[in-house]
Amino acid sequence: MDSRFRITRRRALQAGTGAAAAFAFAPPRVALADGPGVTLRQGTNICAAPAPDGRIAFDLVNAIWLLEPGGGAARKLTDELQDATQPDFSPDGRNLVFQSYRDGNFHLWTMSADGSGLRQLTAGGKDHREPKFSPDGTALAFASDRAGGYQVFVMDLGSGVISQVTRDRPDVSMPSWSPDGRALVYVAGDTAIERVEIASGQVTVLVDGGDEVSLHGPSLAPDGRLAHVRLAGARRDLVIDGRTATEGEDVFGFAPRWLGTGELLYTADGVLRRRGPSGERSEIPFTATVPVVSRRDYPKRRPGVRGPKVTGIASPVCSRDGAQVAFRALNALWVMPIGQEPRKVVADGYFASDPDFSPDGRQLLYSSDRTGTADLWLHDLGTGSDRRITDVAGAAITPRFSPDGERVAYQDQDGATWVAELVGGQPRQVTPPLFQPGRPDWSPDGRTLVLAAVKPYGTRFREGTSQILRVDVETGALHYTEVMPFRSLATRGDDGPVWSPDGRHLAFVVESTAWIVAVDAAGAFTGPPRQVTTELTDSLSWRDADHLLFLNGGELGSVHIGTGEVSSIPLELRWTPARSGENQVVRVGALWDGASDQLRRDVDIVLAGERIAAVLPAQDGRARVDARELTAIPGLIDAHVHWHLRGRQWGDRQGRAWLAYGVTTTRSPGDPAYQMQETREALSSGDRVGPRYFATGEAIDGGRIYYNFMRPTLSEEQLRLEMRRASALDYDMVKTYVRMPVRMQQAAIAQAHAQGRPLSSHYVYPAAQLGMDGMEHTGATNRLGYSHTCDELGRSYDDVVELFIASGMSITPTLFTSSGMYAQDRSLIEDRRTRVLFPPWEYQRLLGEAEDAAGPDGEVTRFKLAGQVDMLLRIQRGGGFIIAGTDSPLDNIAVSLHMNLRAMVAHGFTPFEALTTATRNPARWLGLPGELGEIRPGAYADLALVAGDPLADITAAAAVRTVVKGGVVHTTDALLAPFESPGATTAAPITASHRAAPETDPSFWWHEPEWTHRACCEHPRFA
Repeated sequence: MDSRFRITRRRALQAGTGAAAAFAFAPPRVALADGPGVTLRQGTNICAAPAPDGRIAFDLVNAIWLLEPGGGAARKLTDELQDATQPDFSPDGRNLVFQSYRDGNFHLWTMSADGSGLRQLTAGGKDHREPKFSPDGTALAFASDRAGGYQVFVMDLGSGVISQVTRDRPDVSMPSWSPDGRALVYVAGDTAIERVEIASGQVTVLVDGGDEVSLHGPSLAPDGRLAHVRLAGARRDLVIDGRTATEGEDVFGFAPRWLGTGELLYTADGVLRRRGPSGERSEIPFTATVPVVSRRDYPKRRPGVRGPKVTGIASPVCSRDGAQVAFRALNALWVMPIGQEPRKVVADGYFASDPDFSPDGRQLLYSSDRTGTADLWLHDLGTGSDRRITDVAGAAITPRFSPDGERVAYQDQDGATWVAELVGGQPRQVTPPLFQPGRPDWSPDGRTLVLAAVKPYGTRFREGTSQILRVDVETGALHYTEVMPFRSLATRGDDGPVWSPDGRHLAFVVESTAWIVAVDAAGAFTGPPRQVTTELTDSLSWRDADHLLFLNGGELGSVHIGTGEVSSIPLELRWTPARSGENQVVRVGALWDGASDQLRRDVDIVLAGERIAAVLPAQDGRARVDARELTAIPGLIDAHVHWHLRGRQWGDRQGRAWLAYGVTTTRSPGDPAYQMQETREALSSGDRVGPRYFATGEAIDGGRIYYNFMRPTLSEEQLRLEMRRASALDYDMVKTYVRMPVRMQQAAIAQAHAQGRPLSSHYVYPAAQLGMDGMEHTGATNRLGYSHTCDELGRSYDDVVELFIASGMSITPTLFTSSGMYAQDRSLIEDRRTRVLFPPWEYQRLLGEAEDAAGPDGEVTRFKLAGQVDMLLRIQRGGGFIIAGTDSPLDNIAVSLHMNLRAMVAHGFTPFEALTTATRNPARWLGLPGELGEIRPGAYADLALVAGDPLADITAAAAVRTVVKGGVVHTTDALLAPFESPGATTAAPITASHRAAPETDPSFWWHEPEWTHRACCEHPRFA
């Protein structure tokens, strides 16, 4: 085998459905950064297990701790790199088993009860979770996706042989033994508890909770009584034999454990508890001291995109003769004959994207929102004329010409792929809605489409691998192909698959290098993939049958697929920062400067270009902007957005919506790298309308991914490539996502900080010990399936609050639950700015949210919201660091930031405190204190002029009448004008498509539009 095919050799992938080797392994304890100790007395979503002698093992901050009978100071048994949770004692109390994420998958480990003798029991690319010792100590029961979706398995500890116990049960989790060891109970599909006889496989339903209830942690007593945890609405209770045993307790969703005395050990309200046979309750106190890093003393780069060379080269594509390249840059489409200067061909201020050459090279196919929403257009490269070719009800994006030039493939806002004839006929849907699919490409015979699509490992957790999906254009038949075992395409964007002109190969990017594979006429692999580049490789396009075009850190290159020889393709394109040379005065009736808790009255703000020169009492004379009836506040900062998650669908509306609601700065912790860079340069040059944009590229993730802009990263060698891209494109920050193991998180922090870039993730610990700069969301997607910072009812405990305060890490709340307030406050839904600037399908979804908020689900949402804001308020009042962010467009562009601020105030924040989280605090995180988030001399001239006093009434912050960004004045009318009266169609459209129909085929259960779930930040299922 080719030595370059090293990607499949990095780990033991042999774990299948047969025997599992037991690995004796005693990893060294790695000395992590040590800081001041924080003593914890509570834990959020902690799991506990008793030993026969009364000792208790429990997990806290992703480590296993041992507590002596009666409680006291707990002793830590595992280090941070082990990332260990959900312990269980052997029946004799001498050993512990637990699940560990040490190597980037969940595996089962054992150790002695004193922490010695670590031993790994499972390995490979599948996950193994929730182990429980059998009553005689000879076997383990656990849940795993090793045979497809999650099922229950039993491992014989003597032989290591693993046997599958359940089959075809939905979302199986949390197995527990019967007292005689002959049966197992488990949760099926979150809503039922079942019992399976191990010998016969006979299944009995013990509890059917129905669709409105979630069940967790079944546990059988020696006398056969069943205890479990039930979540119904805004209550989570301990249930014993069908009787609710708790009242007003926040019971965590793990198995209550029967003690020899007839008592139950369980966890609730952040503590360990016993409950006696008569219902009496007692607590088992603990203390656990953990180190944190409170100072991050690395030299920080100044954020912001650099010039003058353009590196934001988005979606480059070659003409069929290999002589020309088309791409998007500086909010325009360009064509460059190779070896010559690029020529701007489409640049009207609207959002034009994803060019593709006609087979004869005379026309350019692209998507543009110049008539209101994204449709397909043809640009004649000879005459310069543009012709609209679709008129669809939704969006038409990511188009591709068929080889004969008579058809186009494109995708809609739901992720469905369509094929349309250029002359006559109706478009035909050829795939169901898919979750953020990649751009399609045609086979040379025009019979097959290929594109990147995610395929989850199972129904219980959403992550999977990005695979090649082949689509039979005539029949619609779908075939998924994993590019290599347990490996993903690098992104589901411009990283392939792309079909060679001679039909012999598909090319794609894996782990940031280019690969090709021989295929048949239908795209099926006929051999193993072969690596053709070793340097950083992105955005593939074929020049001819032997050469690939690609991007390397904003530079174009070409590689010969046979020899691997790489040559550069010069592309000289420059940009200059937009400058407002005008000195002007903005006169306001009141001003909040971002620092004081009081307004100043009758103020002149003197602007010198893009900066504020002075803030003075109002003078006599003329003001360029006379807003004496308005209040000036600093431009707002949304510190968690994703411009390009639905960027093509929103188009030019997106930046205008933010500005119209007073948002003058955004921070993205994850976007497709070159789309991101193109937008940063276009905004900075003034070629695109919108707020400032500080950003990173794709989030760096582990072996399983979900979003199209995640970089699956499995080695430190590859991590260095990812950080090389961060340096070449000059990211403002780095984000690691949920499947990165701790050792890789540690390496990412070291490399990011060495480049002067802050780093954020979804975890507070061990991030607080590793020196990470921040955490996104109150308690969102987590590899555990639940969070250690916020439970399913929105509640957090003292461990979370103390860790944030002591470490100084930021937290970006993204309060999706603020949508529950639409039941009482529809003002932003009905606002003219929302109605005009939201694409029609987005506005309909917003109306649906409001309807849900007024129903029973809204009550639960508001309950969760109160808990989430309570955590934030305790962090705020304790001196912690909160930066407002929304996760737009997963939450609603612009309006969600104001709903977040209103939610904070409704649950205890003062308006001043809430506004500070959207002004001064994120400016400090960005490294621009005093330059953003405040109105003072020397700061950027970023202002929102609002009606009312936002320090008295937080809703006034959304009453924006005029916004100033970098000294450029935008009125609301001007921002709305391009979409309030869309331009007339320039030619009769040839197509009119309908909204994508929902997928109904159960064999493809994961096929659904991206917007079906607020998947990043809805609180994950407790499973």
